[in-house]
Amino acid sequence: MRHRLQSLAGLISALAVLGLGACAGHPRGMLLPVDVPAKTTVVDLLAATTRDPAEDPGVLFGGGRGAGVSYANITVSLPEGRPVGSVQWPRNTPGDPSTDFVVSSVTPLPEDRLLDWFKKAGGKKRRVFVFVHGFNTRFDTATFRFAQLAHDSDADAAPVLFSWPSRGRLLDYKLDHQNATYSRSDLARLLRAAASSPSVGEITILAHSMGGWLAVEALRQIALQDRGVPSKIKNLILASPDLDIGVFRRQLEDIGPRRPRVTLFVSQNDRALRLSRLISGGMTRLGAVDLTSEAYQQQLADLPGVTVIDLSALSGGDRINHSLYAESPVIVRLIGDRLIDGQVMTDADASFPLVAGDVIGAAGTVLATPFFIIDSAAQSR
Repeated sequence: MRHRLQSLAGLISALAVLGLGACAGHPRGMLLPVDVPAKTTVVDLLAATTRDPAEDPGVLFGGGRGAGVSYANITVSLPEGRPVGSVQWPRNTPGDPSTDFVVSSVTPLPEDRLLDWFKKAGGKKRRVFVFVHGFNTRFDTATFRFAQLAHDSDADAAPVLFSWPSRGRLLDYKLDHQNATYSRSDLARLLRAAASSPSVGEITILAHSMGGWLAVEALRQIALQDRGVPSKIKNLILASPDLDIGVFRRQLEDIGPRRPRVTLFVSQNDRALRLSRLISGGMTRLGAVDLTSEAYQQQLADLPGVTVIDLSALSGGDRINHSLYAESPVIVRLIGDRLIDGQVMTDADASFPLVAGDVIGAAGTVLATPFFIIDSAAQSR
């Protein structure tokens, strides 16, 4: 027990130094609207949140639980010439639109206007891209991160942020988990609203870290209540999912066969999930599984419609390898070009431009480095 506590304390200190608590270094008030040039690149997104409203207009929403769900149409301005996968955080609030991510407008939206927003924002392909952030994330950092991802993936989809009451503090892990669970019914309601809109043709959900737990739980709740998930919800992407692999299997069993295609981004080098493993009693997190392990192969190989993409060969800008899904240009391009587009990844996709070491599997296939393949479809024949 003493050794475990020492390991936990050491890892917390290391992660704090490496930047897991980096959102604390961003100034408060980043969401205060500013005037931007007419030709500025903007992302017009819908935010749905269970957070409590903040008195500071530059903060918008805090880390506590709100009385209900709040909706807002937020327009984020991105500076020109920025590298794919990067967020130019303001050093001072509210930021300079020529060099920083800034907000140009915030418009509260009543729930009965959601269908109007989907009609306006659906685009030619009538796609909706829902993002659920992870642990230790403030509302402003979630907003800018998703704006970056929505723009860089070039997915031609209406961006929808679902933000639950993360406290945005490293040591509030357990409270964050409770607040994520608290928001399950509200995410389910948002997904139902999107699926019921005639302006929406298909929905992709991307959930990061602890947001993966929330997203799968919301789909499980929909499936149990409605006897299946709406067919418009086509894809579920879990980036560094912070949940137990056995729980994940049971969740998929409860959801049943009427569920979206599932893609997992995993990495053995995810330092944030090492912390989660210690807090969770030593249980390996789904996003950090070692795919060369026979035990994990057996647990993942017989899950039809599940793709596992091993990112262990990559490193991210946050230095803890927990945000590769948004910071690696290769993965951002993969999300936009292939996954949101609804294309099934197969082991024959050698023509897709990957950096050395990237390994990608097909639905129902698990791949690991170096090119280890388990094809559950083949095994079942």
